[in-house]
Amino acid sequence: MIRSKRGSATNSRMQRLAEFRYTLRKFLQFSEEAASRAGLTSQQHQLLLQIAGAPEDTATTVGYVAERLSLRHHSVVELSKRCEESGHIVRNVEQSEYRHVILSLTPQGIRLLKALSDDHAHELYILGSKLIETLAPFTKRRPPQEQP
Repeated sequence: MIRSKRGSATNSRMQRLAEFRYTLRKFLQFSEEAASRAGLTSQQHQLLLQIAGAPEDTATTVGYVAERLSLRHHSVVELSKRCEESGHIVRNVEQSEYRHVILSLTPQGIRLLKALSDDHAHELYILGSKLIETLAPFTKRRPPQEQP
């Protein structure tokens, strides 16, 4: 089968997208497995990370974390309750607004997240250059639009 230049360009773009997605998935799979080895679900790990990584002037409310995790408010309420039960976070009702629950890490949660973050930093050191290499072609110029 002979491909036109346009078909070849489209195929090349799909190959680059596939390679980027593969490399990204390898990192995400590593992350899921690392969280599991630490006794957390991937979402619990992400909850801890978003609490710890919030800017200093940001209240780490359930709403803030729900936005950061792209989850519904009630899902984060349940997730945070499980993390509180396991001793990784504390849920505090804000005195001025009883509906606001502020989430913060416990010393146990901080230790666990630091260990996971060290592991993730090492994995990013290994996969980082491949992620950048596969992403770079998409940041140089706007991709051509597909014709119907």
